[in-house]
Amino acid sequence: MVKPKLAPPADDKPVKVTVELPAGLHRDLVLFGEILGRAGGQGAVEPVRLIVPILERFLATDRGFAKARKGDGK
Repeated sequence: MVKPKLAPPADDKPVKVTVELPAGLHRDLVLFGEILGRAGGQGAVEPVRLIVPILERFLATDRGFAKARKGDGK
């Protein structure tokens, strides 16, 4: 079984944002939520609940962003 690199999203007070996703990306998020749910022994995770943890993980692992954030954006 494939183990996703993303943990199930934690409950936190959200800030409302409206965004339009391409249909293909939405399908991928639905599939990812199903896989994540199976891996965690739960039901599928709703795509909207995946967006924040995916973005957080992306930003946390982006070396260019980390450098720029520290003020060394050379």
